[in-house]
Amino acid sequence: MNFQNVKTLVIGSGISGVGAVYLLSLFGADIIFYDSNEKLTPEDLQNKLEQEPRLQEEAVQRMRTAPVYCITGELPDAVEAQVEAVVLSPGVPTDISLVNRLRERQVPILGEIELGFLAEKGQVVAITGTNGKTTTTTLVGDIMKAHLGDEKVFVVGNIGNPYTMEVTATAADTVTVAEISSFQLETVRQFAPKVSAILNVTPDHLNRHHTMEAYAAAKEAITCNQSKADICVLNAENSYTADFAGRCPAQAVLFSSQHTLKNGYYLRGDHIVKAVDGAETVLLDIHQDMNLVGICNVENVMAAIAIAEGMGVPMETILRVIRDFHAVEHRIEFVATKRGVDYYNDSKGTNPDAAIQGIRAMSKPTILIGGGYDKGNEYDEWIENFGDKVKYLVLIGQTREKIAECAKKHGFAADRIRFADTYDACLQLCTQLAEDGDAVLLSPACASWGMFPNYEVRGKQFKEYVHAL
Repeated sequence: MNFQNVKTLVIGSGISGVGAVYLLSLFGADIIFYDSNEKLTPEDLQNKLEQEPRLQEEAVQRMRTAPVYCITGELPDAVEAQVEAVVLSPGVPTDISLVNRLRERQVPILGEIELGFLAEKGQVVAITGTNGKTTTTTLVGDIMKAHLGDEKVFVVGNIGNPYTMEVTATAADTVTVAEISSFQLETVRQFAPKVSAILNVTPDHLNRHHTMEAYAAAKEAITCNQSKADICVLNAENSYTADFAGRCPAQAVLFSSQHTLKNGYYLRGDHIVKAVDGAETVLLDIHQDMNLVGICNVENVMAAIAIAEGMGVPMETILRVIRDFHAVEHRIEFVATKRGVDYYNDSKGTNPDAAIQGIRAMSKPTILIGGGYDKGNEYDEWIENFGDKVKYLVLIGQTREKIAECAKKHGFAADRIRFADTYDACLQLCTQLAEDGDAVLLSPACASWGMFPNYEVRGKQFKEYVHAL
């Protein structure tokens, strides 16, 4: 799509919106930078453009000279009538009235990922899934850097680095490794990775997607422009991804943590094995050759191996990087041992399935911190996985009553459920409850919104508290 002099509306003033404005300014678009938040002013939006630390001064100067019109609150009808293209930030639902009206006018609607892909010059790896995206993306990025060199690999997307801010540096011999959320996949049109991965699909974001079918379809869209010349890595143990393997437009490569595969990667005992037409090769010992804990991370490693091999990386390089790789921040991250108590930060456990992996990774009596923003999830399966590991359940946020009732329904003792009104009070309570030999796990099964701007802030505050003990 040619954006030269095209009146383009960028909706959402977060980091993705800023990145979109930057790239559109290079495309020569006539930009309207818009946020419906009435608490913001046009000057606030302009400051976001000029003060974004990830943009070089040259980029900021270019945006200053580009036609960028900042608007907050209600978008005037006269401005809406002029819009010829739209770029949505991931947090903006695709079915709001403004977007619906523009869609009815057949105005092209893109996301920030799609916009970035239009400028991509190299090859793309794209990774999605309900859980495990960040760990797998980071690991694949490290493997690709070990293979090609740091300057030829870009790790972008939902991981916190906007694609649009990096894509101008791509070249024919570079690789972009992108973590892609379901929100970002709702607006892909031409996005076509050489290797994609759908790690798993479990209930999440149903307040946005409404049904599991719609959510799964959004995840599957990562392959919509792939062919059998491309690869899609899929989890054989997840019902949605296993079913999708039979109708995937790309070549499906499977991994399994529970069953032997004739072709693919699987866990047998303590070893990850690769099979080609039944011929097996033992790749690594999950205890001796991995620093990551939990079966979820075994699956992430198998996916990363499959992705990297699909990109032509020698197995020797892949295994060397895996041996040196440590947990991603906020994902079952060991923080410290204080007064005989181990503290783990799993703030990225923002849904029940992710939090299940957190509790499964614990080997000690655990004081578990749960609760937060209500995304419409159910908590039964998470609580069923407590077993005899959870000593106390300390609950905060919007969902605390809902989780407490669910826990009691599943036989969790009411006297082992505690409420905290603030995060500080919650952390202090956990320290009081924990005894020598216990663990404290922040794995909330809920988003952080309402109490924190994001899960990173929630996790950082947890770590600051622990280190100060």
